[in-house]
Amino acid sequence: MTRNGQRLLMLIDDEPAQRRLVAAIASRRGWRTIFAGDSETAIATLGTPDGMGLDAAVLDHSSPDFDAPALIAELRARRPQLPILVLTANGSVAAAVAAMRAGATDFLVKPIASERLLAALESAVGGKTAGELRPLTEKLSAPLGFDEIVGAAPQFRAALAIAAKAARARVPVLVEGESGVGKEVIAEAIHAASPRAKKEMIRVNCGAIPANLVESELFGHEKGAFTGAFERKIGRFADADGGTIFLDEVGEMPLEAQVKLLRVLQSGEIQPIGARHVREVDVRVIAATNKTLLAEVEAGRFREDLYYRLNVVQVTIPPLRERAGDIPALARHLLGRIADQPGLRPLGITDDALALLGSYDWPGNVRQLQNALFRAAVLCESDGLTRADFPQIAQLAAGRPAGGPVAGQASGNAGITLFRPDGNLRALDEIEADVIRLAIGHYRGRMTEVARRLGIGRSTLYRKLGELGIDQSAA
Repeated sequence: MTRNGQRLLMLIDDEPAQRRLVAAIASRRGWRTIFAGDSETAIATLGTPDGMGLDAAVLDHSSPDFDAPALIAELRARRPQLPILVLTANGSVAAAVAAMRAGATDFLVKPIASERLLAALESAVGGKTAGELRPLTEKLSAPLGFDEIVGAAPQFRAALAIAAKAARARVPVLVEGESGVGKEVIAEAIHAASPRAKKEMIRVNCGAIPANLVESELFGHEKGAFTGAFERKIGRFADADGGTIFLDEVGEMPLEAQVKLLRVLQSGEIQPIGARHVREVDVRVIAATNKTLLAEVEAGRFREDLYYRLNVVQVTIPPLRERAGDIPALARHLLGRIADQPGLRPLGITDDALALLGSYDWPGNVRQLQNALFRAAVLCESDGLTRADFPQIAQLAAGRPAGGPVAGQASGNAGITLFRPDGNLRALDEIEADVIRLAIGHYRGRMTEVARRLGIGRSTLYRKLGELGIDQSAA
């Protein structure tokens, strides 16, 4: 760390434009960046006063001027505790695997989103599991249909049902949920199940676009429309004509850009900057946010009229801690997809490892779980993952307050166990009996309310009490 308290980052990259971008993003959180354009300079820098105070290093794996795995191994040998983040090209999983096996702390996929880079840096220097904010699709690129999405928790299945029903319509959909719950996965499933599935879904990260470039990025511009507009640009809405546009982090969009987006949604017309005429577009909008957008409206940070335009159908994805019973099946599913990536192989996972994963509350949700599994799979030398393959999660889980959910349980004061100790699902009538007992206890024996909340009639409820051998007074 530098004398004035700034954290110090070494960027190893020979591309000037990306150097400036990474340095500008890092400076937002108080990082000062020094540069190395080749391996020799990077290694020599470690011996300088600045090098002795390094807090992290970022290395571009795609640079042709050095052997990235060899350089990572050398940096790791000389500075064992230095966090090393690697930038890889989209879809270059083999490069990421090689980098992590050489000693990289984590990797990010280009183009760089500012939030993800900052989160990875903060996590790396803080000793936490990094990569919580990277979307699942960065490493496991094949989209999932609704029937392939793993999750049995009622709240989650209800959200999927709403999304699947909305997929067949043209109406906008707003997907809300914490970072990492899988909002982009849901958006992809909506698009894949829609009549527009033959066209690519256009993705836009609203939080990663500078405020002065949002209009150009979304709607395009003509050559010479403003200083620096050296050629005509086709906007993302025009690219999505006849298909779907996914506006991620829509809550981060500046108010000025919100006005222009509202006009497009109202009129179905776009007007590139500098253009004399408007153009009609037929675009289905799916927006996502990790904020509660209605609260942003009430705080004056998001336009109310735009909120209601986007929120024709709302899908709220619950956090992973509220569906911890899904973790065993989800972990096995993710490991299956990870095994399909270059350089990796099928792996099993033991019950003790699943119990550990279930004991952690996953603030980074499914993305963090996927990242932990990916990291473990990259470094595993046996045929199956055990508790020992998740040292960071074990450390984090050990600091969790007692009484949290465990594998196979739903969060809350009373859990419903879905899996037997051997990892197999319990019988349906056993699970149903537990649900009814929980409901009777929760609603203090008010059977009319129990039946209403379970979505069945009172006569059906009493019949089930007899069939399942449930003593109402003891429930």
